Amino acid sequence: MAERVRVRFAPSPTGFLHIGGARTALYNWLFARQKGGAFILRIEDTDRSRSTEEAIQAIVSSMHWLGLEWDEGPETGGDFGPYRQTERLSLYEETAQRLLAQKKTYCCYCTPDELKSRRRVALKEGRTPGYDGRCRELTARERDEFEKEGRRPAIRFACPREGTTVANDLIKGETRFENRLIDDFILLRADGFPTYNFAVVVDDNAMRISHVIRGEDHLPNTPKQILLYQALGFPIPDFAHLPMILGPDRKPLSKRHGATSVEEYRRNGYLPEAILNYLALLGWSYDEKTTLFTGEELIEKFSLGNVSRSPAIWDPAKLEWMNGHYIRQIPLKELTLRIVPFLREAGLIKDFPDAEELSWLERVVVSIRDRMKVLGDVVTLTDFLFGEVKLDPQAVERVLKSDEALRVLALAEEKLASLPGFRKDGIERALRGMCEELSLKPAKALQPVRVAVTGKTVSPPLFESIELLGREQTLQRLKKARNLISDKIG
Repeated sequence: MAERVRVRFAPSPTGFLHIGGARTALYNWLFARQKGGAFILRIEDTDRSRSTEEAIQAIVSSMHWLGLEWDEGPETGGDFGPYRQTERLSLYEETAQRLLAQKKTYCCYCTPDELKSRRRVALKEGRTPGYDGRCRELTARERDEFEKEGRRPAIRFACPREGTTVANDLIKGETRFENRLIDDFILLRADGFPTYNFAVVVDDNAMRISHVIRGEDHLPNTPKQILLYQALGFPIPDFAHLPMILGPDRKPLSKRHGATSVEEYRRNGYLPEAILNYLALLGWSYDEKTTLFTGEELIEKFSLGNVSRSPAIWDPAKLEWMNGHYIRQIPLKELTLRIVPFLREAGLIKDFPDAEELSWLERVVVSIRDRMKVLGDVVTLTDFLFGEVKLDPQAVERVLKSDEALRVLALAEEKLASLPGFRKDGIERALRGMCEELSLKPAKALQPVRVAVTGKTVSPPLFESIELLGREQTLQRLKKARNLISDKIG
């Protein structure tokens, strides 16, 4: 076993980085940073039908965005590369041939169609549909006949048929597996590409991985990998299997529960700080009350000993709350820059703002920051400040379609037009004075103004919104709303 802690995150690049994979990466990263070890990123891209270069780049991008920088891997390099499995095929071939020479594996000439047919028969007869081992004792003559037919063999591991394989898991404790229940699994396919269980053992040994920290769904692979370690004479790393992440309905987290990839949360306006903090708590806790941690605090306090054996439940509301908390911790100038891409994506602004426009946007952010749960909220909260206002038809029917609303808007227009300046305090005094003149409660009198100016019955603080909109735009909108009411009730 390597003296220095070395852990790896080894995703298959078949799509975006799943939120469960991100948690696995985070726990590995925290463990390595806390122990002064190395965190390795390895791309397991031997599934040629599903792996894509686009997915590799998406995973790398998500890891960078989360701040989970690796010590060895793609872009970084290292002493144990290459770090893509498709660039390590010769190592798998060499290792498989060594096992074959030692008679710990055998050539299997069964075709995919034959295997499928046997599985169907086994299921029909109520038997376990595993490989029946028929190629394990082939004679040299039988092998020659298959070769003459043009069959290319896969290489299968000859699993022991007696005894027990024991996995001492750092989270789940001792787990025992009956060897007779383990199939003679394939190491190298007929096309020369390795299977997962084989490649991962070869690579983890070659890269001197000390701890394998991964999801609980990999637990059934563990006895196969331990048997391979033993057959190859490799040191066995420490295993730690993380609890599953379930949706609120207690079923495995999937798209039916909403966004499942890091990239989706990124596009929706979640912050990497919030995602990391929340992911850390999906299966781990420091104590019964602490929920907010900086990155440094997570490194200091994280422990595999505090990882639960029970499944973690995904709570979208808690993540949203946590994201809102982190939004309010971001300095104003930085937060303003972070919301610019969302405004551009929505078409509310075209070019990157100049210094004057950024200053105005900072004032916009001040008015809505306490209401934001995700960065994308800036669009729905402030769209009325950009271009023409769109009046909500239901708000018009409920709030504007009356003689009283007409009187309110006319007096509001008069009051705001006569202000010497156009700042929030003066706007508030003028409109509250209007309420007194009309003998109306503020909640009653200010709602028609809100709908006329913002188009909605719910908006950021009204007086700040009017100041941000400016006198000319505000007066135009009040007049437009009056004309609309006159047309409807005239």
